[in-house]
Amino acid sequence: SFYHHRCTFLHVSGSNSPQGIVPNCGKIPFHPYFSVKDILVFILTFLLLQTLPAY
Repeated sequence: SFYHHRCTFLHVSGSNSPQGIVPNCGKIPFHPYFSVKDILVFILTFLLLQTLPAY
């Protein structure tokens, strides 16, 4: 998803934090949630399109 990629590139390790905050502290692991969501949406969309009659 777009949000995941945006957050990944914004929080590249080695980037400076003007407030001195540790970059890995408080991060949410996006991978399991968004990967499962994207796979389920893909499967459900595929199944829906398979059940529609082809004209």
